[in-house]
Amino acid sequence: MIATYINSLAVIIGSLLGLLIGSKLKEQFKEVVFASAGLVTLVIGIQMALQTKSYLVLLFSIVVGGFAGYLAGIEDGILRLGDWMERRTKRRLGSTDSVSGGSLFARGFLNSSVLFCSGAMAVVGSISAGTQGDYTLILIKSVMDGAMAIIFAAAYGPGVIGSAAVILVYQGFFTLAGTWLSPLMGESGLAELSAAGGVLLVMIAFGLIQVRQFKTGNFIPALLFAPIFSRIGAWLSQNIPFLP
Repeated sequence: MIATYINSLAVIIGSLLGLLIGSKLKEQFKEVVFASAGLVTLVIGIQMALQTKSYLVLLFSIVVGGFAGYLAGIEDGILRLGDWMERRTKRRLGSTDSVSGGSLFARGFLNSSVLFCSGAMAVVGSISAGTQGDYTLILIKSVMDGAMAIIFAAAYGPGVIGSAAVILVYQGFFTLAGTWLSPLMGESGLAELSAAGGVLLVMIAFGLIQVRQFKTGNFIPALLFAPIFSRIGAWLSQNIPFLP
């Protein structure tokens, strides 16, 4: 778990630096921050999505995951959690301002959590740390996440800090359960998980550069379905010869 603690700490430090920078930015320069964050996220997302071994698996993962997320109302739930965190923070600071659903704080919490947890590096690095004691991937990821946390916190504000708790739970799970999860997912399953995460990052990027606002949180189940459909696709291709 030490590697996961380091990753969470890197995000907290990066977020605090981003808040410091954001507080000194004039309003007209914040557009530059949003555009920069959006374009960099778009590049990362496309790069991850292209790692797919089967666009059919990727398509089914996104569609089925999206349907499941909409039925469960995942995005609304995460945004409500973000709003609750903001209210708690304001109470501790002595502020009584009301918070509307889907505030910038909550949106920052949602988008940064997806950004930091959607890649295969989070899963593979956590499994390696838990099963082999190899912290290399998570340490590299920590530096990358810390840098992105600076940009996201400057754009979204303190909600980004909350994603450190999500990293702790998400990566901690894979660190502790890595011994039996790794063989179940396999290399192709991890590739599809990363590709599905890339599509989610593209959605976030489109929102940042104001192309279109997607309910990205509702597509989070795609990260679960991607390794499953990858396994199903591999079985079908082995047992039904005419399938690609």
